[in-house]
Amino acid sequence: MIATDWITNGWLKSCLMHSRSFIVLIRLLEYTKSFYLLAVVFYKYDNDIDIDIIRKLISYVLPMGQMSLWGATVITNLMSAIPWLGQDVVEFIKVLVLILPTIGDVTSQALRRTGNSLRIDKQKFLSIPYPFLAMLVGFIDGDGYIAITRTPKGFIRIDLVISLHVRDLSTLQYMQSVLGIGRINIYSKLNTCKWVISKTDLQEILLPLLLHHNLYFLTDKRREQFDKAMFILQNNIKLFSGIPAVVPSLFPLPTMASGYIALPFFKNWIVGFTMAEGSFLVKLNEDACFQLRQRKHVLLFEAFKIVFGTGRKIGLEGSYNLFSVSSRSDIQRVINFFSFSGYHPIVGYKLIQYEQWLAYLRNSVRYEKLKFPPPLPLFSLFSLSLLRERKREGSGRGGEI
Repeated sequence: MIATDWITNGWLKSCLMHSRSFIVLIRLLEYTKSFYLLAVVFYKYDNDIDIDIIRKLISYVLPMGQMSLWGATVITNLMSAIPWLGQDVVEFIKVLVLILPTIGDVTSQALRRTGNSLRIDKQKFLSIPYPFLAMLVGFIDGDGYIAITRTPKGFIRIDLVISLHVRDLSTLQYMQSVLGIGRINIYSKLNTCKWVISKTDLQEILLPLLLHHNLYFLTDKRREQFDKAMFILQNNIKLFSGIPAVVPSLFPLPTMASGYIALPFFKNWIVGFTMAEGSFLVKLNEDACFQLRQRKHVLLFEAFKIVFGTGRKIGLEGSYNLFSVSSRSDIQRVINFFSFSGYHPIVGYKLIQYEQWLAYLRNSVRYEKLKFPPPLPLFSLFSLSLLRERKREGSGRGGEI
């Protein structure tokens, strides 16, 4: 309780702190943009900062999952009015709750189901490398999906799922080890493995990380799923029947192929997309070939042409676009991109394919004079056997190494 008889303008402070006017005044700041107005009311006429005021401000900040980013910014900035220590307090609170705000409400039932508690300190997740996150977005664009399903009681379930052949298990294990969330299930009879990230982990970690780094999906289907999931979470929609048929898009796509090149995450995104949808091939005529295949997306595939510096036309197979290069100069640019450009490296089973492809190229008369990265010891033993294997391929197209 504030003692109004000895604090300057104590009656005003007490009125504000013990009535709805405190919240109303904060809301007014949104329109005036005067983030320090409230601090002036409390501090200008008296050098004493009320402990009760600080306590109430902090209690208003902590439920970050139930607040807008703007509201938290306003309130934490008020702490800067504290003499000497104000700015340090602001930065400390931002580290704890501002940088990765939880999206929407996390219910107690969800926490019990996952066996987790609400995360307050998310600082460790900010140390996840940006190239990894950009690569992950590309991989999800190619091989993942955001499942939005109806529970038996009519509520909404949201999961991010990546389902792969069991030979790609090491890829999922690597990604999970870096991100630190989700669970991996192995289905031996189906030769399948799945990485599932729950709604709670999406709300608290992955989606806030994407927003923090301004990362987003580039394929139509994944964008549609992402926009719908974000709309559900931001508006705290509980029932599946309450999901609108159309939701707004959060991030506009570039209108020209060059616009994709300008995206700071695009090159690392290509690495992840290649791990999901790319192929390193050798045709029956012993031509090496690099391909990317996905549902029709003309501008995106034109951007691939710019990145790899080729004039080859984009192919069309039904409703799918195909990017394919095989000339010596094109293959050299592919090797330069994946081995010498400093982007996130290919990992997992796709790395094995890539290294086997390089081993074949080193022993190919057509490609042997290209610039190659040092071979991994294991793959230098495969060269001649791979060449013989390619000659035995039965399809006209050749096969993936």
